[in-house]
Amino acid sequence: MNILYINHYAGSPKHGMEFRPYYLAREWVKLGHKVTILASAYSHLRQHNPDISKSTGNYSYETIDGIDYIWCKTLEYPQNGVKRLLNIFDFLLKGFKLSGVIKTKIKPDLVIASSTYPFDTILAHKIAKQNNAKFYYEVHDLWPLTPMEIGGMSKYHPLIMAMQYAENYGYRNSDFTVSMLPNAFDYMQQHGLNKSRYKYIPNGVVISDWQNKVEPLTDVIYQQIAEIKAQYQFVLGYAGSLGESNAMEYLVDAAKYLDQNIAVVIVGDGVSKEKLLEQSQKLGLTNIYFLRAIAKYQIPSLLALFDACYIGWHNYPIYRFGISPNKIFDYMLAARPIIHSINLAGNFVDIAKCGITVEAENPQAIALAINQIAKLSSKELLQLGSNGNQYVLQNHDYEILARKFID
Repeated sequence: MNILYINHYAGSPKHGMEFRPYYLAREWVKLGHKVTILASAYSHLRQHNPDISKSTGNYSYETIDGIDYIWCKTLEYPQNGVKRLLNIFDFLLKGFKLSGVIKTKIKPDLVIASSTYPFDTILAHKIAKQNNAKFYYEVHDLWPLTPMEIGGMSKYHPLIMAMQYAENYGYRNSDFTVSMLPNAFDYMQQHGLNKSRYKYIPNGVVISDWQNKVEPLTDVIYQQIAEIKAQYQFVLGYAGSLGESNAMEYLVDAAKYLDQNIAVVIVGDGVSKEKLLEQSQKLGLTNIYFLRAIAKYQIPSLLALFDACYIGWHNYPIYRFGISPNKIFDYMLAARPIIHSINLAGNFVDIAKCGITVEAENPQAIALAINQIAKLSSKELLQLGSNGNQYVLQNHDYEILARKFID
């Protein structure tokens, strides 16, 4: 089968996140399918955007691990705002212009619209119709509900109305809608989706990569953490992006309430890093350390040095539909106990019984949970880690998820 996977922000181990398109596509290639990913050449999520400087036109082509990538040359943007919106429409326009080439050279049997914003549903459906192919709509987040609930935008704002039309279009016209959010069906049904065309397929991890592609930390990073571990009995770690959505300011605040034998190590980069550093300095914290981002395949080596791991969220109502963060599955696979700061009953940490869930945006509650988990015995910590590890092995291997998607 020929699969066209349209994802504006698609990445790879070479470029950085987002990784789901790459992982699913790689598994499909192993199953004998031909996969083409159509993506924007510029994304704020990637560590390294593809080099298209040698490309003379609007498109650049690259094959990574058997996956054919088509990079659309698009307008770059410094942050959220008008230029990012223009980047989106630039990508969609380039996609529409490429539809003839797609029909003659790729000839897809399945077209997947997979992006945060829903405008690509129209592009994907058009290409699917041109090729007499199936059309799947893969939902990462609920837009335009997210900017309405988090950003306070009116449902009558022209942009919101346009996104609502595109989202409804996807639900009504897709042969299947694949949701990463476990509690989203009722919302989708209200916007035109029939249950017979709905499937929940969360994010996951690639077990074989953790077993076969692990890379050691650089000497500098390893030495930094070794020195921290020599000073403290318990090290709580965070590995990932440092953006607004990660709500890391509450962990920084929590550090001032921690017992003296506990350190916090934050590994990563992002738009919020400078602000977090300033916050830490203003609080006079000496038990929190910020390290630069590391390569993806070094993550297992890093997590093995932590005694427990942290992930947190803002107190946004939108999370009632569920979450599916890659980070939490990495923590589970590493068999680390997890402190999870979120207002969501039945989240993955609770289900797997692999840590402690506390109220979001509550530094005192976060600190109390960290102090509590640091007092557990080695046997109790091992049991929590094992619970998470077994859960992710049984439910979130991308080899299993990719088969579910195709089946």
